[in-house]
Amino acid sequence: MSGAVRVAGVRRGPARSRREATDRVGDGVLRGLCFLAALLAILAIVAIAYQVIHRASPAVSRFGAGFLAHSIWQPNFGVAGEGTFGAAAFLYGTAVTSFATMLLALPIGVSIGLYLSMLAPLRLRGVIGPLVEMLAAIPSVILGFWGILVLGPFLQAHVEPFLHRALGFLPVFGGPATTGAGLFNATLILTIMVVPIVASISRDLFLTVPQELQDGATALGATRWEVVRGIVIPSAASGVVAAAFLGLGRALGEAIAVTQVIGAGNSIHGSLFQTGDTLASRIADQYQGATTKTLVASLFYLALILLAIELVVNVAAQLIARRFDVRSAVSI
Repeated sequence: MSGAVRVAGVRRGPARSRREATDRVGDGVLRGLCFLAALLAILAIVAIAYQVIHRASPAVSRFGAGFLAHSIWQPNFGVAGEGTFGAAAFLYGTAVTSFATMLLALPIGVSIGLYLSMLAPLRLRGVIGPLVEMLAAIPSVILGFWGILVLGPFLQAHVEPFLHRALGFLPVFGGPATTGAGLFNATLILTIMVVPIVASISRDLFLTVPQELQDGATALGATRWEVVRGIVIPSAASGVVAAAFLGLGRALGEAIAVTQVIGAGNSIHGSLFQTGDTLASRIADQYQGATTKTLVASLFYLALILLAIELVVNVAAQLIARRFDVRSAVSI
C-alpha cells in the first residue's frame, strides 16, 4: 500500500486525500466568511441603533412620549430659543403617503408580475420586464426633479381640478387649489419607486409556481382567471406579502424625492392636495442646517421613530409570511 491510504476497504491515493483536505479547508473558510458577513450586518444594525438612540436621548428626555402627539415644529421658539418640537404632523404624513402608495403600487405591481409571467408573449416579456426594472434604477433625486418640473404642474392643471370636481365631497380630494406640491404628488412619486420592486419580485414568484398545477387546473376546466386566483396567487402569497412589505419599507424611508415634492408643511389636514412632510423628508430637509442641539436631538428622535416603525414592519412581514406558509402547507 505504498503511496496510498486504505480506509474501510477503499483505497485512496495521495491526490484524493489532498483534495479532500483542501475541500475541508475551503468549507471552513466559506463558513467563516459567511459567519463574518452575518456578524458584520448585526454589528452595523447595533451601531446604527446605538447612535440614533444616543443622539436622540436629549429630546426623548425633554419631550417624552408627548413628542408623538404634538404637531408644533418651531426651531426658534420655546425656552431660551431652543425650540418646541412634535412629530405628529410627520407621522401623519408618513402614514398617509405610505398607505396611499401601497393602495396604488400593490395592485399595479402584482398585475405587472402576472402579465409578464403568464400573459405576455415572450418578445414583450424581454422588452417590458427590463423597462419596469429600470424604474428602480432611476435616482430618487431625478424622480424628484421630474415631480417638480413635470408631474406637479400637470397635477395642478388637470388631475387635481378633475378630482376636486368629481370627488370633492370626500375630504381627501377637497380643500383649496394648490401648486401641485403636496401629499398627492409625493404619493405618486413613491408609487413609481415601489412598483418595480413589487412587480419584479411578484413576476419571479409567479414563475416558480409549478406548471403541472396550472395545467391540471386547466384540464379540469378552470379558466385563466380561476388558475390565477386558485393556484398561482395562493402558491406565491407569502412572497407577495414580503414584496409588499419591502415596498412599504421603501415608501417609509424615502427622503430626497419626497422632500422635493411634498411641500414641507407642518399641519395635519384631510386633503391630499395640501402640503405636508414625512419623518424621512423632515430629517433630510433640516439636518444640514440644524443650529441648535435641541433641533438636532429632535431630528434624531424622528429617526428613532422611523427606525422603530421599520422594525415593526419587518417583524410583521415575517409573521404574515410564515402564516401564509403554514396555510399553504396545510392546504397541500
